[in-house]
Amino acid sequence: MDFLAGIRPLLFSYVLINGILITLQTKEEVLLDMKATGGELGWLTWPVDQGEKSGWEVTQRTLNGSQFYTYSVCNVGEREQDNWLRTTFIQRRPSASRVFVELQFIVRDCNSFDATSLTCKETFNLFTSEADADVGTTFRKGQFKKVATIAPDEITGKNDLRINTETRVVENLSRKGFYLAFQDIGACVALLSTRVYYKTCPATVKSLASFPETVAGGENQALREVSGACVDNAISEELPRIYCTVDGEWVVPVGQCQCKPGYEEVKDTCQACQAGFFKAEASNDKCEPCPANTQKLDSRALVCPCMDGFYRAPTDPPSGPCSGLPSAPRDLTATTTQLSAGKLLLSWNPPEDTGGRTDITYSIECQRCEGIVCQSCGEKIRYEPANTGLTDTKVSVSELDAHLNYTFSVEAHSGVSVFAVEAAPRAPRPPSTSALTTSLHYTDPPKITTMRVVDRTSTSLALSWDVSPRRIQPRPIRYELTYRKKDDNLDVTTYTVLILEKNSVQINELAQGTAYLFRVQALTSDGSPGGSSIEEQFETLPEGRLTQNNTAVIFGAAVGGAAMLFIVVVVLFLRRRKRNSHSRQGPEDTYFSSSEQLKPLKTYVDPHTYEDPNIAVLKFATEIHPSHITKQKVIGAGEFGEVYRGILKVPARKEVAVAIKTLKPGYTEKQRQDFLSEASIMGQFSHQNIIRLEGVVTKFKHAMIVTEYMENGALDRYLRDHDGEFPSFQLVGMLHGIAAGMKYLSDMSYVHRDLAARNILVNNTLECKVSDFGLSRVLEDDPEGTYTTSGGKIPIRWTAPEAIAYRKFTSASDVWSFGIVMWEVMAFGERPYWDMSNHEVMKAINEAFRLPAPMDCPSTVYQLMLQCWLQDRSKRPRFGDIVNLLDKLLRSPDSLKTIADFDPRVSIRLPSTSGSDGSPFRSVSEWLESIKMSQYSENFTCAGVVTMDQVLQMKNEDIKNIGVRLPGHLKRIAYSILGLKDQTSTLSVFAV
Repeated sequence: MDFLAGIRPLLFSYVLINGILITLQTKEEVLLDMKATGGELGWLTWPVDQGEKSGWEVTQRTLNGSQFYTYSVCNVGEREQDNWLRTTFIQRRPSASRVFVELQFIVRDCNSFDATSLTCKETFNLFTSEADADVGTTFRKGQFKKVATIAPDEITGKNDLRINTETRVVENLSRKGFYLAFQDIGACVALLSTRVYYKTCPATVKSLASFPETVAGGENQALREVSGACVDNAISEELPRIYCTVDGEWVVPVGQCQCKPGYEEVKDTCQACQAGFFKAEASNDKCEPCPANTQKLDSRALVCPCMDGFYRAPTDPPSGPCSGLPSAPRDLTATTTQLSAGKLLLSWNPPEDTGGRTDITYSIECQRCEGIVCQSCGEKIRYEPANTGLTDTKVSVSELDAHLNYTFSVEAHSGVSVFAVEAAPRAPRPPSTSALTTSLHYTDPPKITTMRVVDRTSTSLALSWDVSPRRIQPRPIRYELTYRKKDDNLDVTTYTVLILEKNSVQINELAQGTAYLFRVQALTSDGSPGGSSIEEQFETLPEGRLTQNNTAVIFGAAVGGAAMLFIVVVVLFLRRRKRNSHSRQGPEDTYFSSSEQLKPLKTYVDPHTYEDPNIAVLKFATEIHPSHITKQKVIGAGEFGEVYRGILKVPARKEVAVAIKTLKPGYTEKQRQDFLSEASIMGQFSHQNIIRLEGVVTKFKHAMIVTEYMENGALDRYLRDHDGEFPSFQLVGMLHGIAAGMKYLSDMSYVHRDLAARNILVNNTLECKVSDFGLSRVLEDDPEGTYTTSGGKIPIRWTAPEAIAYRKFTSASDVWSFGIVMWEVMAFGERPYWDMSNHEVMKAINEAFRLPAPMDCPSTVYQLMLQCWLQDRSKRPRFGDIVNLLDKLLRSPDSLKTIADFDPRVSIRLPSTSGSDGSPFRSVSEWLESIKMSQYSENFTCAGVVTMDQVLQMKNEDIKNIGVRLPGHLKRIAYSILGLKDQTSTLSVFAV
C-alpha cells in the first residue's frame, strides 16, 4: 500500500502552512522538538531488516531552506506487524519528573483501502524507557513500558487529510534521561511531529518578591512551595513564599514584601522617593509630598523636617505638617457686676493667628498688689472652671479681696508651645499673652456668719464668730456686740452694747445658770452698722459645775480611751478572720481542655463488632433520664422518626438547647439497634467541627438520641436561603471548619461515606459541623446506582468512582465527596450536576468530565476541587493537606482575588429562551422559577417587566433598580439574560 503516494503532497502542504505557527510558551521547556531539529534525526527503527516488509520510513522535506523529517508506516497488507521507532536519548532536567509528549499524526481509515481481506489497525502505541546513559543502537523491547495507546479523533480517507494532535503525560521519571518509542501493529500512520517538554513556573516578581523559575510539580505534588527574596530596597517580616501548580502557574503568595522607608513601588521595584517627597515607614504606599512648613530634602527622605519657627507637637505624626506658635488672645475684658461678692468674669477673643493648629488652650495668671508690692495670687482666689487647660474664652474669678489691684494675664497655648523657649534664640516668637489690670474696692463691711461659745463658767461666757468673706483688709474691722438676759416676765429689757476690734470677746459678771441673747454687727468705715448676724442664745453654768473646758478635757480623754480599745479589738478580729479564711481555702477550679487538646487519641471502634449493640451504646454514650428532656417543636423527620428542638436540663448543669431524634412507634429490635448505633459512633468523637452527642435514652420505652442544637440547620439549605450574601473569604472559612472535622475523623480511621452539604449543620456563629453518621451502605444494581442506607439513599453525584464501581470506601473517597461539598458551598447550595440523571453523572465522570467552576469561585479553591476529583485516589490530597492549604488561603486573602474561568451557560445550568420541554418561556415568572429566582416575580411585575422581550432589554442597572440587591442574585439574573440573548442570536442565525 503506497500510503505516502496520496498523503505526502497533502502533508507537505500542511507543514508549509502551519510550520511557522509553532511557538513556545514561557511556561514550557522543550527537551525534544522533531520539527525544530533541522538535521538528521537519527531515530532507530526495528526490526532493522524486514525483507520485503517495510517498517517505519523517514521522509525528508525542505521548507524555507530548513530540513524537516516525518516518519510513516503502512503495512496494512501484512499480518502480525510489530514495527518500532525509537527516539534518540532525551536528557532530563533533574527536577523535571513529569514531561508531556505532544504528537501530531495522521491515521488512514481502514475502510478506505480497496482490499477487504486486509488486517488493518487505526491505533499505535507509545512506550518509554529510562536510562542513565545513551545505549546507542542497542534495542530491547522488554526495557520499554507502555505509556498509552494513541487513537485518532479523526481518521483520514482517500482524498482528505485529517491531522490529529494528542498529548500524553510521562510521570515519575528519576534517571538522567529516557527514550520514547512508537509501536505499529498494523496501522497506516504518518508521524508529523513529536514535541517533548515539561512545564515550569517562570521566574517572576510578585508583591515585590523575586521567585526563580521552578519546574512544575507532578500529580503527587500538586503544589510545590518555592521560597523567594525581596527585591532591592524591600523588606518582609517573613520569608516570601509561593506555590507552583502542575500547570505552571504561581498561586497563593505568602509573606508580602514592602518597600523600605524612603522608597516606593514602581513596576515591581523599589525606587527612592524624589526630592520633595518622603515615606516614613515600610509599606506599599507611594511617597508623599512634604507637608506644609517643612523643608524639602533630597531623594530617599524618611521625613521632612520643620522649617525654622515651625514645630511638630510630641503627639503629631512625623509625616504631618509643621505649625507655628499662636499669637496673643485678643480683647481681654473684665465684667465687675458682682463686685460686692468679690467676683469677676474675664472674657477674650481667640488669637488672630493660631499657627495652623486647632488644639488651642488658655491659661490664666494672676498678681495682686498692695501699694507697690505685688505677688502671685496663688491659691487665695478661685477660678471656675479652672485657670489652665481652658478651651472656652471666658472664666469666672472669685474670692477677690477688696481695696487691692489685680493683674490678670491670659496666655494662648497649642501642642507646639513646649518649643517656645527653644525658639527664642532663633527667631522672635509672636506674643501669646494678653494682660489686664483691675482694682477692686469694697464699701460694704463683711458679714457675720456663725457665732459660738468658746468657754463658759457659771459667771462668764467666751464667744467668737466668723466673718465672710475672710480676707486681709486695708484697716481693722470693728464690731458691735449687743446682749441681754432672756427674761420674758419683765416689762423692761436692758441691752449692753460693746464696740470691739476683733471677732471674739470674754464677758464676765454674768448671772449663774442664766440664758443670754447675743447679736453681732460689723461697722462700716464711717461707723454705721453693716450686716448683722442672727440672734443667738447661750447660757452660763449653774453654781458648782466645772467649766466647759474642764468638762471637755475629761470627756475627750474618755472618748480617746474607748477609741483605742475599739481599735485593738478590731485588729485582733481581723487577724483571726484572715487565719480562718486561709484554712478554708481549697484547690483551684479545674477547667476543660481547649479544642486544640481534644485530638483523637484512639482509633474508631465499629459498634457492629460488638455481639450485643446495646453494650456499645452504654460504652460510648451517656444515659439521660427522659424527665430531663423537654420537647418544644418538630424541626424535621427521618426514617426512624421525628426530630425535635428541645431543652436539656440536667441537675448541676446549665440548661442547653438540644436536637432530639426519636424512634417511631412500632419499631423492630433491628431498627432500634440501627437507630442507637449512630449514637455509638457519635459518642466516640470530640471535636469542635463534629456534631456533639449529649446522650441517649435507652432504658425507657421511647428511645432518643440527644445532640447539640444547630440553629441554622443544614448547610445546603442555609446557603440557598442566603444566596450571594457571603464573600469568598467567609465561604472558605466554612470549608476550613468542615475539612478540620473530616481530618479528625480520618485520623481516627473513620470513613464517613455520606459527606454532603445536606449533612453539614450550621450554628448561629456560622460554625460548620459534620453530622449524619449513618450505617451500612449497600450498592444497588439499578442503573441509577444509589446507595441504600437506614437513613435514606445517597445520590451517586457525591460518591467517588471507585466507591461506585468496587465499593472502595476510604478517606480518599471522602476527599472526593469533600470536593463536591466545596462546589456546593461556592455555588451557594446549587445541586451538583444540576438536573443530570445519576446514569448521566456516572458516564460523564468516567469520561473525565468534572464540574466547572462556580460563579465568582477563586481559582485556588477550584484547583483544590480538581485535585479532590483525581481519578487515581492515591493522588488525591489528604484532609491534613486540605486543612493546611485552606489555612494558608485564609491567612493570605489576596490569594482569593483571582477568579476561575466561568461560563454561565455551563456553570449554573441556566436555560436559554425555552423551558425544559424546549418550548419558549411563556412568562417572566416561569423564567424566574427556572433559575430559582421566583422571589423576585413581584419586583419584575411592579417595574412593568411582564414579557420576555422586555427582559432581554434589561441591563445590570435595570436589575438593581427593581430591587435585586444581593450580588449573587444580581449575577445569576444577569448571566441568565446573557444566555437568553446568546440563544436568541443563535436561533436568528439558523432562521436566516
